[in-house]
Amino acid sequence: MLKLSERIMMAAKMVRSGRIAADIGTDHAYLPAWLVLNGVCPSALACDLRKGPLDNAKKTVELYGIADKITLRLSDGFDKIEASEADDFIMCGMGGTLMAELVARAEWLKNPDKLLILQPQSHAEDIRNYLIKNGFEILKEDACTDGGKLYCAFCARWCGENKEYSDAYIYYGRLPECKKDEAKQYLSKMVCRLKTKLEAEKAHGSPETADYLYRIICETEEKINEM
Repeated sequence: MLKLSERIMMAAKMVRSGRIAADIGTDHAYLPAWLVLNGVCPSALACDLRKGPLDNAKKTVELYGIADKITLRLSDGFDKIEASEADDFIMCGMGGTLMAELVARAEWLKNPDKLLILQPQSHAEDIRNYLIKNGFEILKEDACTDGGKLYCAFCARWCGENKEYSDAYIYYGRLPECKKDEAKQYLSKMVCRLKTKLEAEKAHGSPETADYLYRIICETEEKINEM
């Protein structure tokens, strides 16, 4: 049976049962294949920007005999996907900055019935920032260790409201709520990186940026201490 890595499984568990999923940047299509094979989704889309990964995806769906349930699509993000084709949209393994750019191009994602499931490799604050400033709300977050590295994942949907959040929220999101050691470790490691940036700003940057970082660090450390 097909087995997913810990970070991909973390995202897979957020997919709603019975919904059609679209995996953006699918590579070998392991995630959509797992969702179909385990009865989570009746069908799925496996999308990638390049032909090479889609050739790999084709081999996977043929190997497991599910070519009739998974549609392979050459697409730059959501560009070649119709709003009616899927319900849950997954992006794993790309940076949060790129995720924000791709989501911004698909206005039809601003639909409360659509679910975004995101596992950013870096700059998670960029995609969180885009979401909360464009009427989306983050529903839940999770964290795990995979191959000795820490990862986070979260799901979000459009609510049509631009709610008020603290400046630090984009850095910790709803991770403190999951109360896991991995979440605490993830946030602690992030704080260490922010402290390095803070020292650099103090030495060679602007006082305003240094003050901003100091406030972010203090609030995030408070959240960590509450976990």
